[in-house]
Amino acid sequence: MLELLEKMIAVPSTSRDESKVSELVRSDMLAHGYTPECIGLNLLCYGHSYDASKPTVLLNSHMDTVKPVSAWTRDPFTPVIEDGRLYGLGSNDAGASLVSLLYAFYELDRKPQPYNLLFLATVEEECNGAGGMKLAVQHLPKIDVALVGEPTGMQPAIAEKGLMVLDFTVAGKSGHAARNEGINALYRAMDVIAMLRDFKFDRQSGLLGPVKMTVTMVSAGTQHNVIPDVCTFTADVRSNELYSNREIFDMVQAALPEWCQVKARSFNLNSSRIDVSHPLIRKAVSMGLEPYGSPTLSDQAILDCPSFKMGPGESSRSHTANEFIMLDELEKAVPLYVSMLDGLLL
Repeated sequence: MLELLEKMIAVPSTSRDESKVSELVRSDMLAHGYTPECIGLNLLCYGHSYDASKPTVLLNSHMDTVKPVSAWTRDPFTPVIEDGRLYGLGSNDAGASLVSLLYAFYELDRKPQPYNLLFLATVEEECNGAGGMKLAVQHLPKIDVALVGEPTGMQPAIAEKGLMVLDFTVAGKSGHAARNEGINALYRAMDVIAMLRDFKFDRQSGLLGPVKMTVTMVSAGTQHNVIPDVCTFTADVRSNELYSNREIFDMVQAALPEWCQVKARSFNLNSSRIDVSHPLIRKAVSMGLEPYGSPTLSDQAILDCPSFKMGPGESSRSHTANEFIMLDELEKAVPLYVSMLDGLLL
């Protein structure tokens, strides 16, 4: 398992450049007696005892990484073990989760389970691309529950915030900056941004807290002496499970003046959760694990079934320089996954 993770680190696999890492993982599956179905570069493995009459559990994690940030002081593509840590890009997010879930899949499939077991390794997770989970779900059988491997300290993240990106266009009227002419679209935008900053969403989640809306990009003007007649800006919206993205959009749109237009890039990435009464979560709690809500997005937003995130490593290490996974985190992950899933009745 460690050897596979080191090989994955050594092969650059940023989103939309995953062909080599996909072949690495595929080779490991073949060596363990499985012939994965290739869905683009995604890899889908069925357990040996698949029976369409049984419920189905999906184990999933992603093979791609973000691009390395400039602050790396090591070669991000050279796996190095020091002081009980494995350094390398993708070691924490989400290589450790992928190899741990894959080897848990091998172990669990050694004997018949009261459910079907599927393993799915996906690409383009970091960019929410069309060739990743969005493509793979079109080829999946009915899934009853999914465990998505992401760094959560091996605690079950039973809810995660959704994402919606909103693009605003504010109209004004151009004029000469030296004279009191025109309508400054930038000033108008400042008023709308202030309104969005103070916008209240009454429904707060016990797991995920309030909806969070943050303006992150602004653009206006052509030169210093021309009153800008257009200002555009972008807001990042993180929804909780108590609002759909469409509902949030409608609320924001209704609050805008007529000279401000808004468009959503997508409504698809809604908040997701699994009920604490689900057998898998009850089993996790009985083992001393603590369910919580995650502020970050994953491929589970695309899955149309109960799902949760759980994997070795910590979310705070993701997308950072000198990313690492602790070797003891890696060692403990497979036995914990197997203890949760072995013989589980759904």
